[in-house]
Amino acid sequence: MDIEEEVARRRTFAIISHPDAGKTTMTEKLLLFGGAIQMAGTVRARKADRHATSDWMKLEQERGISVTTSVMQFPFANHVVNLLDTPGHQDFSEDTYRTLTAVDSALMMIDAARGVQSQTVKLLEVCRMRTTPIMTFINKLDREGRDPLDLMAEIEEIMGVTCIPFSWPIGIGRDFQGVYNLHRDRLELFRGGEHAVPEEIVSVEDIDDDQIDELIGLEAADALREEVMLVREAGDAFDLKKYLNGEQTPVFFGSALNNFGVKEYLDCLVELAPRPRHTMTTTREVETNEGKVSGFVFKIQANMDPAHRDRIAFMRVCSGTFKKGMRLHQVRTGSQIRMHNPITFMAQERSIVETAFAGDIVGLHDKGAIQVGDTFTEGEQFQVTGIPHFAPELFRKVRLKNPLASKALHKGLVHLGEEGAAQVFKRQLGNEVIVGAVGSLQFEVVAHRLQHEYNVDCSWEAVSYTCCRWLHGDQNQIDKLARLYPQNLATDARGHLVFMADGLYQINSIGERYDDVRFSKTMEMTASK
Repeated sequence: MDIEEEVARRRTFAIISHPDAGKTTMTEKLLLFGGAIQMAGTVRARKADRHATSDWMKLEQERGISVTTSVMQFPFANHVVNLLDTPGHQDFSEDTYRTLTAVDSALMMIDAARGVQSQTVKLLEVCRMRTTPIMTFINKLDREGRDPLDLMAEIEEIMGVTCIPFSWPIGIGRDFQGVYNLHRDRLELFRGGEHAVPEEIVSVEDIDDDQIDELIGLEAADALREEVMLVREAGDAFDLKKYLNGEQTPVFFGSALNNFGVKEYLDCLVELAPRPRHTMTTTREVETNEGKVSGFVFKIQANMDPAHRDRIAFMRVCSGTFKKGMRLHQVRTGSQIRMHNPITFMAQERSIVETAFAGDIVGLHDKGAIQVGDTFTEGEQFQVTGIPHFAPELFRKVRLKNPLASKALHKGLVHLGEEGAAQVFKRQLGNEVIVGAVGSLQFEVVAHRLQHEYNVDCSWEAVSYTCCRWLHGDQNQIDKLARLYPQNLATDARGHLVFMADGLYQINSIGERYDDVRFSKTMEMTASK
């Protein structure tokens, strides 16, 4: 089995969007076209009996939202596609940020009526920091929406990338008849309905072909030709290098709910999106076709199977041929861990992995020894860099309704903290536990999961803290700070020292007096021992 050939077949990407742009629906339809599922479900918010395949958590099914990253693998056109469906809601953005460290490209979903929204901008900033190539799918063309030229101008202005339309819509909403595929020079007619292939593809010689007049009507054909001419003459030509550098984004128009434009995107994904890229570590760059296995954990999920209280660590393979049963070196601890029954995913469905290559995501069964940010190798001492941990902005104390459940509460908070559902801090004064989150909905998720997965009924109590920072720098000054502000010092789940502040003004004021102490808003998830 040739490593280079196998790596070249891999495409690993994430879907990012603002909530309700159609991201989870797109995930379903990609799986449908990839042959991974036979019937696409619909999210609970649409009052259907089935929920989205990628939304495996009970709370997701009830609320019709994605609150955790799902990993899915399926074959398409002689390629192996690893798809990561990320939470769209901003309250779960940290999970999404870490997921973006494990992908080689991204699909950005835009609602045709709403355009670029706030959460999309934040996620795009992360992609641009990592120069992650992005394709764009402007969704819901079968509903009333904004002018396509205005939408592309907005994307370019806000996100600083050049839009290269690979298709162009024929009408919008009730007038939507399909698209002209600029990349393939063919007409794709919209026929509606949730069937596997609702569009009718008509081969034409070019945009001036008389068939177009007959198929969509003279008035619509004239408007299409005028718009296509404007786009081609005024716009830039597609440049593969600029796309791979994150400077251009191919744009597709369609309707994910009706499967329209989905296969065309998949075709371009396997044709143009990058194969797995090399990985930066603390000592060197790891190449994908190296003989020895390496990988890093970007996510941990507890209780995917509530009946067995399991805990799965998601590892991105960076190099080598990963094999079931092999022993790998955990760099952080120096331990040797056997890869018993590694798994691949179709949301909650799973199967045993026999072999995997760079770009693949494998699930490792974990009893608490693995942390997010852990690097695994066949013996070499390096750690993958760039896996972020962000300072939370909201803080709460847990109030137990049954004091006898304190042991179960501690266990649950440790597990949920390690997987990134929230951050858990223990104050040095009194050992009081504080839970931190990026958004308020995280507290609802944590309480829901504590109740359903650990049988802990609790509520939240407000605290005075409004921000926190990790402490780095001169140890003598840090010790002095700890003596003067014992009520503000805490440790995170990994044992790192944290300053819990009543406001940013407090951090700035103290920072001016302690020049050799750094108050960090982010933490690399590779540093703990």
